[in-house]
Amino acid sequence: MILNPDSIKPLYLQIAEWLENEILNGNLKEDERIYSQYQLAEMFNINPATAAKGLNLLAEENIVYKKRGLGMFVALDARKSILSKHRNLKLGPMIQELIGEAKRLAVSEDELILLIQRAAKESGGDGK
Repeated sequence: MILNPDSIKPLYLQIAEWLENEILNGNLKEDERIYSQYQLAEMFNINPATAAKGLNLLAEENIVYKKRGLGMFVALDARKSILSKHRNLKLGPMIQELIGEAKRLAVSEDELILLIQRAAKESGGDGK
């Protein structure tokens, strides 16, 4: 991922999201040491304080934790926490919109479930 300085999303949030994606993709594992603010600053050519803000955000969310004198490490349930957060932040609003549209179109809950299962099968999912 390349940070986008022109984005309306602050750089520290982009750093936090990049680290979350590294955890989700398995590139950073539980209890593994992660990049320091200085390493992140060098990697992305940003101010170390900006990188630190992204790291601190993840620490506040218990996705990473500090070991005094050793740096930051991936928390034990980090992947699970990130998945839950993404489900709530991304899928929640989409589902609410889908339910609203289904109501406007007089689609019953059972019909909606069948439509979702069919779409999942067609996209290679298992429909569960």
